[in-house]
Amino acid sequence: MEIDRNGLEILSRDKSLRLLGTAVLGRIGISSRALPVVLPVNFHFDGHHVLFRTGIGTKLDAAIDHSVVSFEVDEIDPATETGWSVVITGVAREVTDPHALAAIPYESIARWADGNSADRVVAISVDMVSGRRICGPGTPPAGS
Repeated sequence: MEIDRNGLEILSRDKSLRLLGTAVLGRIGISSRALPVVLPVNFHFDGHHVLFRTGIGTKLDAAIDHSVVSFEVDEIDPATETGWSVVITGVAREVTDPHALAAIPYESIARWADGNSADRVVAISVDMVSGRRICGPGTPPAGS
C-alpha cells in the first residue's frame, strides 16, 4: 500500500474506477470564459466514460469544444473520519452518434434539476485517474 505525504492511501487506477462506478453525483470542473467553474451533475460510469445529461449551456458548451475537464466524486463519513475521493481528467464531448446514444442507460442518469430539457449527453474520457482514501483513527487502510 502506498501512502502520500499527507498520510492518505493512494488508490490504484482499478480501485479508483471501481469507486467511481459506485457514485451517482459528481462535480465537473471546466473553464468558462477563462475562469474555473465546478458544477454538480448526476452521472453514470459505463466503464470507459463518465456520462451525464445536460441542456444547452456551460457544460454542453465545454463538451462541444472537446475541452479537457476534471471530474470528481467522493464519499465522506464525518462520524468515522473516513472517506475517499477520485478525480479524473479527460476530454468532454457531446455524444451524437445514434448507436452510441441508443446504448446509454438514460434511466441511470437522473436529471440534476427540472426545467429546461436535459436531453443532450456528454461523455468524459478517463485519461488520467487519481484516487485517495482517508482512514479514520484506528481504521486499517483498505486491503489490510
